[in-house]
Amino acid sequence: MITEAVSRRVQELIAGGTAFVTATVVRAQRPTSAQAGDVALVLADGTIEGFVGGMCAQSSVRLYALKALESGEAVLLRILPEGSADLGGEEGAVTVQNTCLSGGAIEIFLDPVLPAPRVRVVGDTPVAAAIVSLGAPLGLDVAPGESSPGDLALVVAAHEHGEVDALRRGLEARVPYVGLVASRRRGAGVLDELRAAGVSEQELAHVDVPAGIDIGSRTPPEIALSILAAIVAVRRADRRASVEPPPLAIDRVCGMTVAAVPGTPSLEYEGETLYFCCEGCAARFEEQHGVVTRA
Repeated sequence: MITEAVSRRVQELIAGGTAFVTATVVRAQRPTSAQAGDVALVLADGTIEGFVGGMCAQSSVRLYALKALESGEAVLLRILPEGSADLGGEEGAVTVQNTCLSGGAIEIFLDPVLPAPRVRVVGDTPVAAAIVSLGAPLGLDVAPGESSPGDLALVVAAHEHGEVDALRRGLEARVPYVGLVASRRRGAGVLDELRAAGVSEQELAHVDVPAGIDIGSRTPPEIALSILAAIVAVRRADRRASVEPPPLAIDRVCGMTVAAVPGTPSLEYEGETLYFCCEGCAARFEEQHGVVTRA
């Protein structure tokens, strides 16, 4: 169950714009040490805060939680002991065999929580206000202000006030979507000003003007809708908004795939860092190969 401490930590991570996964045990068979309702948080660096099973189970939880962060999609993780017959898969679920599991299956729901992509709007116009108003229900962090690296989108709806400078800053920040609310004629004039200021043709081609998808919009809310639709399309196509996929390694003892991140048991051997599913496998490797250095 989610304790008060876990709930506070969740709110802290959300407030700080930190990506994480909530891992909730939904089914556990004896003799697993976890119980249904146990909850842990998995951070993007592989840190696990809380308890959802022993080291062997945690290794699979860490790996698939990081994959969930990368994809942005929730998944049901089924961890079965070696030799289990039920290895069938289905949409939204993944089943793995854990050769080190002491016995008993465990199912854990992994739910990624990603920071809302930032959309910045320049201008004090009805269209700008409508974009800010309609953006939140789409899971976007929409607010007035200038763009910065890491933002998803910049919309300039300033009606000739500081448009060139705002657009240039958005292009310099490499914001995936940069839109200008203007007619085609006036938009062409703004692009000419940017061109005269030294902005390359490649960068100018990145500016969406008139901003938004052509739906025949006329009113400020309709124009805002068309622009937000274009931003959503970019959001779904742009991979920079996702967490990087975890580097993978193979446990040299049991053969499991593990995340090669801090928190995963590891050893230094012959100039290479080796990762293991649990301390038991790491200790067995030490016994088999003599002196190694703990990473």
